[in-house]
Amino acid sequence: FIIFDLLSGSLPKMKRISEEQIAEFDSKGVVFLENYFSEKWIKKLKIGIEKNILNPGKEKRVWSKESEGQYTFYDSDNWRNILEYREFIEQSSMKNIAAALLSTKKVNFFFDAIFVRSEGVKFSTPWHQDEPYWSVEGFNTVSIWMPLVDVRKESALAFVPGSHRWGKKFRQQDFGELNPDNEENVNKVIFNSEWEIIPDIDNERDKYNVTSWDMKAGDCVAFNARIIHGGGGNLLPDKDLKVFNTQWLGEDVRVCFKESGMDPDHSKKMKGAGKSSGDVLGNDLYPIFYTDNA
Repeated sequence: FIIFDLLSGSLPKMKRISEEQIAEFDSKGVVFLENYFSEKWIKKLKIGIEKNILNPGKEKRVWSKESEGQYTFYDSDNWRNILEYREFIEQSSMKNIAAALLSTKKVNFFFDAIFVRSEGVKFSTPWHQDEPYWSVEGFNTVSIWMPLVDVRKESALAFVPGSHRWGKKFRQQDFGELNPDNEENVNKVIFNSEWEIIPDIDNERDKYNVTSWDMKAGDCVAFNARIIHGGGGNLLPDKDLKVFNTQWLGEDVRVCFKESGMDPDHSKKMKGAGKSSGDVLGNDLYPIFYTDNA
């Protein structure tokens, strides 16, 4: 259906997104993509993450500190400042993968995010959805979670398949409360009565068919931003985790400023560009990538 260039060494290998993978993404809201990126891209993104840690962006957050030297670090929307991120977003096949899974020929790039866990961290990412936090609204989204080191399924991000189609918004973890450094001006989300209480997934994992995968560097997991996901963490004492995550938006997505709060909150730069709720994203802040998908 669609062929991607892995840029592996001097002779590129080819990798295909199948109709079956597209159907799985549509029905389950998540699909595992094995060995889609070469060591060249892995090394480049690792260099970018080291730069990012030394010079964090405005969205930088430490989510947990378990003991001296153990932490969970998050940052986002740094692709314009970190060359390695920008090259990957603009030149790799990631945009083609996103467009294929959304069955479209064009996608907006929304933002990048990194998740860095030091060796032996036990912090578990709270179960949550993504799109209800964002400064946009729409069903046709895909986030692509890409570990830059091997990770066992018990430590990888986990998902509740099909939950992207439940048509519900859940009262979930306010990530602004994960703030052991007591940083100021951290994004906050306030959940009102319209939000339902999130299910007790950890105690009913079989009921919700909680799914994750053993992953190697070069693999990735693509998921709809409305799917319930979280878990993971629980690293072995000699294992760390570095993840590069990209978010892509389809043609139904519109700007949406939310009274409950947004995280990451892009409303300031959106309003600075003259955007209001209901507007299309355009091509200035969130570049459109056109593909030759067929």
